[in-house]
Amino acid sequence: MTAPAPLLSVEHLTMRFGGLLAIDDLSLDVAARKITGVIGPNGAGKTTFFNCLTGFYKPTIGSVRLNHPQRGVLRLEALASHQVARSAQVVRTFQNIRLFPQMTVLENLIVAQHNALQHASRFSLAGLLGLPAYRRAEAAAMAKAVGWLERLKLIEKADTPAGALPYGMQRRIEIARALCVDPLLLCLDEPAAGLNPRESAELNELLKHLSRDEGIAILLIEHDMSVVMNVSDHLCVLNYGRKIAEGTPAQIQKDPNVIKAYLGEEDADEMRADELRADEAIDQEAVR
Repeated sequence: MTAPAPLLSVEHLTMRFGGLLAIDDLSLDVAARKITGVIGPNGAGKTTFFNCLTGFYKPTIGSVRLNHPQRGVLRLEALASHQVARSAQVVRTFQNIRLFPQMTVLENLIVAQHNALQHASRFSLAGLLGLPAYRRAEAAAMAKAVGWLERLKLIEKADTPAGALPYGMQRRIEIARALCVDPLLLCLDEPAAGLNPRESAELNELLKHLSRDEGIAILLIEHDMSVVMNVSDHLCVLNYGRKIAEGTPAQIQKDPNVIKAYLGEEDADEMRADELRADEAIDQEAVR
């Protein structure tokens, strides 16, 4: 039986900033309806990789192809960042929360749908006149926002200013806002940053639900091993911009190149002791 084509194919991606090689000949497939984790030490090139996927950077070399079910093959490296989200339905969140803090939670989710509303308003004319097409688009945007708030158990906070809510809840709202753009691929940049263990466990369940039940592919950058090892179907490990390992979480936990990248070189006895400690730490985090 032939394996299904990947949703996203990254081939020989290279990103240079002058003399700095940030991404070095990276190739990676991302499956539909699965969670693919990207991990590595600080400075490994993970966020640069996301920026190349989502149009913030134009890669020096390489291609990023999305197999869109309606639009066919799209070359993401040729699209502007707003086109990646609007046309390719590849949506991202950032390490730092970027909600509008004075707006309510509901308003934040409606603002995320501004492209559809702007099109329906015919650049404000239909909105000013209250024409039926705009009223229908406005009602659809409201229904979508409310629907995601209900599914993510945030509906009771709909009228609360986003900036007044706890940090962990703001993280969920940011994901809910991204979901309002109907992503085929949701790119999450360290969504567990700053979360306590309970909030990290809740994030685990949310990501599994989005992949398993909503059918959304997720590409995940994360340092929290209690998240990435529990939710990922597949892992890619970067170090100094190069892919040093790829496989299931179980395979990655035992990979000597991964252990070396996180711990550095030592003499044989010390390295073996650190490998055992690293295995134990990763296993403990994965079951938290």
